[in-house]
Amino acid sequence: MPAPKTPSLTTDVVILLPDGRVVLVRRKYPPPGWALPGGFVEVGERVEEAAVREAKEETGLAVTLDHLLHIYSEPGRDPRQHTAAAVFLGRAAGDPSGADDAAEARAFSFDELPSPIAFDHAQILADARRFLLTGVRRRP
Repeated sequence: MPAPKTPSLTTDVVILLPDGRVVLVRRKYPPPGWALPGGFVEVGERVEEAAVREAKEETGLAVTLDHLLHIYSEPGRDPRQHTAAAVFLGRAAGDPSGADDAAEARAFSFDELPSPIAFDHAQILADARRFLLTGVRRRP
């Protein structure tokens, strides 16, 4: 019997720098816009490992993961296909540098985020900010 079709597993990281700014990447490929560093989990890879790997590939930063923020799985969150993303809060130091499939990587304050923000990452950033300010996570 063939395996059932399921959403693709991805991971994203809200990377916080010591000054409180968050790192975003400008996407090189469609859909356009600014996004959290992240990508697909490879077979044989733990989700946490994929998060750290993708962050390093796209920003050049060595990230330490602190919290699992939430699992985002709205079927329309990625216009290319149905994905389910494990989103982490992490921290890093240094200057981000866009690489891999990121045309650019930059740090922004939560009050001055760029536009447009791709996927559902504006909601994720709002959830992360609320958690950082209040300790309250998004409910399932």
